[in-house]
Amino acid sequence: MASPSRTTPTSATSATFSGGSKASYEQVKDTARVMDRSWEVIQKKTFTNWINNQLKKSDLPPIVDLDTDLSSGESLIQLLEIIGDESLGKYTRAPRLRLQKIENVNKALEYIKKRGVNLTNIGAEDIVDSNAKLILGLIWTIILRFTIANISEEGLTAKEGLLLWCQRRTTPYSADFFIKDFTFSWQDGLALCGLIHRHRPDLINYFALDKKQKHANTQLAFDVAERHLGIPKLFAVEDIVDVVRPDERSVMTYVAQYFHAFSALDKFGTAGRRVGQLGQVLHQAWEMQNDYERRVRELLESISGIQTIWGRATFSGYTDARRQLHEFEDYKTTTKRGWVTERRELDSLLGNIQTKLKTYNLKTYNPPPGYTLADLDHHWGVLVEAEASRKRSITHYIRESKDRLRKEYAQVANSFQEAINEISRQLASLQGDLEQQMDTTKSLIGRLEPVKRSLEQIQSLNDALVEANIDDNEYTIYTVEDLTFDFGLLTTSLTKKLGFIENQMVARTKTNFTPAQLEEYSETFKHFDRDNSNTLKREEFKAALQSEGTALKDDEFEQTFLQVSGGTDEISFEQFIDYLRNLEEDKTTPDQLLISFQTLAVDKSFVTEEDLYRGSIPPAIVEYLKANLPRTDNNGYDFTAFVSNVFDVQSA
Repeated sequence: MASPSRTTPTSATSATFSGGSKASYEQVKDTARVMDRSWEVIQKKTFTNWINNQLKKSDLPPIVDLDTDLSSGESLIQLLEIIGDESLGKYTRAPRLRLQKIENVNKALEYIKKRGVNLTNIGAEDIVDSNAKLILGLIWTIILRFTIANISEEGLTAKEGLLLWCQRRTTPYSADFFIKDFTFSWQDGLALCGLIHRHRPDLINYFALDKKQKHANTQLAFDVAERHLGIPKLFAVEDIVDVVRPDERSVMTYVAQYFHAFSALDKFGTAGRRVGQLGQVLHQAWEMQNDYERRVRELLESISGIQTIWGRATFSGYTDARRQLHEFEDYKTTTKRGWVTERRELDSLLGNIQTKLKTYNLKTYNPPPGYTLADLDHHWGVLVEAEASRKRSITHYIRESKDRLRKEYAQVANSFQEAINEISRQLASLQGDLEQQMDTTKSLIGRLEPVKRSLEQIQSLNDALVEANIDDNEYTIYTVEDLTFDFGLLTTSLTKKLGFIENQMVARTKTNFTPAQLEEYSETFKHFDRDNSNTLKREEFKAALQSEGTALKDDEFEQTFLQVSGGTDEISFEQFIDYLRNLEEDKTTPDQLLISFQTLAVDKSFVTEEDLYRGSIPPAIVEYLKANLPRTDNNGYDFTAFVSNVFDVQSA
């Protein structure tokens, strides 16, 4: 017989599963790496105990030394027949020759390969020659393939599936621990106790455990598992609790027994889960279908409702139209976007329903009439048309409203301007005696009040234009500011005109005044009547007296003012000229006034502004004199001509 191929003992040892997906098998790399002797010892102990427990099932004698007791190939074949549940055929029993041992081991290795494991760098000679590290790698390959690789949990297999199974089963105890590996997560015994309590709460009172007693908890789990679940101990308590890092392969080998033990107990549970899973799928699909139909119905009702509201909408004016436009724009950015999102989610939901049903080969879901995506598309198209119509309706009304506002403002503004123009024309064309002119002027003033009310209406209309963001008006050139200014001028003109007429009527009765005096007094009165009230207040009266050359002390002035005004706060034109007439008797003669001017001029034929101020004349009077004294070529003032003009010296 030809000798089988062999690799050197120092070569790397690895095995990978083939014939299946990566999700079904885990690649195993068991190289001849340098290992801590304590880990190797624990792993040997674990694997030896595991093999013996398998052999015990067929009443076969146990092995004692893992390194040497497999070298004949006989125990290895027996192990594979037990865990593979099939015969490997004839082999040499109790072989004495090396060749016989190699043939036995090769038969075992060929069977392993047949079961989907690709062995690399492991030869029969390695086993026959008791290569400890390669033997450990081979046994781990067998354990992984026959006890761990077929573990599945939520699509994960082998190590990941076993880890996920442990995590799922121990979720109720997450406050105490979380299993994240097959090393450190098992050192306090709580994970083992949690697995037992989850499946058999009658065996361990988990919540009564002292969480700090690692040895006691681990020992309890070992004992209960062996006594009540048929899970033999593969290593000692100290092999997992007292080491720096527990051996991962040993822990996985031991924990896998829990998976298989509880899986056997859950045989009926598995069947129930399958039925329950189908029921759950059907129930979930039913709920998704109901949810789809409910949401489609609500969406269609909302779409129909908004169209009904729009169809009944009317406008009560520009402001109301703007409000409805803002509501429409708000609808587009809030409600409509919510509907768009809901529509997309309904498309996705229906697709998810069909995918879920197809995944389990269940009957396809057909939405009821009126609830299909085509129905939804139809109603959506109607909504889009309604939105366009709604927007056109609002904007058309707003355009018309803005134009109405322009025309309404223009009509009132143009009429207002025409009214004040007419009053102004009548004021400019006054005729007749003073009484007739006074009556006409008063009549014109009386017409100002209704015109003023029109100005208030114009302001209100202008506010409406501003609110509507209208800054142009092709129907008028008059702004509120223009009309207000013009109205103010007209009011002032009428007031002055009335005062002038009244003063002229007063002057007409004063026969003891020369025309020149009356003109002078009238001009003085008008000049100091600052508020155009045709009366003089205290300060106005004081300034007027000073302009006439009369300066009174404060107490003397107050007494004079009360006497002239008759105890009121104002002095009329008539009272003013009467008082001035009374002063005429005490006034300086023209000659005396010329001497006074010459004194100020220091023998010049004219006076300057400086001369006037040097005479302690109040500034207001200086300004008045400057305005009325004739100017000379040398930037002075001709006081001689002024005195002659004031006193009518020539006519006198």
